[in-house]
Amino acid sequence: MMRKTSKNLREIVAKGEMARVMAAHDPLSAILVEEAGFDGIWASGFEYSAAMGLADVSLVSMAEHLTNMRHMAERTSLPIVADVDTGYGNAINVLYTIEQYEAAGAAAVVIEDKMFPKVTSLIEGGRQELVSIPEFQGKVEAAVSARKDSDFLIIARTEALIAGRGETEALERARAYEAAGADMILIHSKQKTPDEIESFINNWDGNAPIVIVPTAYPQMTEARAKALKKVGILIYGNHAVRGAVTGMRQVFAQIIKDGGIQNTDAEIVPVSEIFRLQRMDQVTESEKRFLR
Repeated sequence: MMRKTSKNLREIVAKGEMARVMAAHDPLSAILVEEAGFDGIWASGFEYSAAMGLADVSLVSMAEHLTNMRHMAERTSLPIVADVDTGYGNAINVLYTIEQYEAAGAAAVVIEDKMFPKVTSLIEGGRQELVSIPEFQGKVEAAVSARKDSDFLIIARTEALIAGRGETEALERARAYEAAGADMILIHSKQKTPDEIESFINNWDGNAPIVIVPTAYPQMTEARAKALKKVGILIYGNHAVRGAVTGMRQVFAQIIKDGGIQNTDAEIVPVSEIFRLQRMDQVTESEKRFLR
């Protein structure tokens, strides 16, 4: 499939619009994201870790996540925002990370200012340690220097609010990361209301557009985010894997209850729909054309 370039995502943001980006954890979920009408795919580290049955604590290697993202890129045409956690090491590792993800078809990467190995952001009482501002500036500068396509977005994510450091430090870090060359700033929060995020955005005096992930504060609708004027990307960070778990639990429980698939079969998509998503029609056509 023809890949769109990174320019598609940058153009949305540059026009002052807000890209809606949905998480995916494998090529099938990425295909469904595209069919649903989202503007981009979030190649989520949390979702991929969950799909592997692992905690999101830097257990998944760069090679594993990169391979999964590459497979998504091969099956969809949407721009992909790759969640590369801390960049898989220091600034030297970041040079290689950017090279590899850009070559694999990503349109953007998000790098966060936590220490490696990281702990997932929303876990209650989790260890949330941040690197120094100068160290992370070095990572951002390395990322900018490593990219080949100027439309490839470098998104710097500050976890200052997650770590309880407060808005003042979050703004300080965001300004420093923009000065280092970040195209956008992702600000994350685990508060149950959008107040903390809205306050940060209203006090943001930089030029870089803001990225938000309203997992913990679902009251932040797209209309509310657009009203803030500074949000360039809204990421639905883990709804694909949560939806998949919900659906599978319901189907599995029904089968156990009924002692068979006699009732469930009519409530789930038919096998023909899976064939369509697998593009079996193309296989059939190729067989007619090429098999002797």
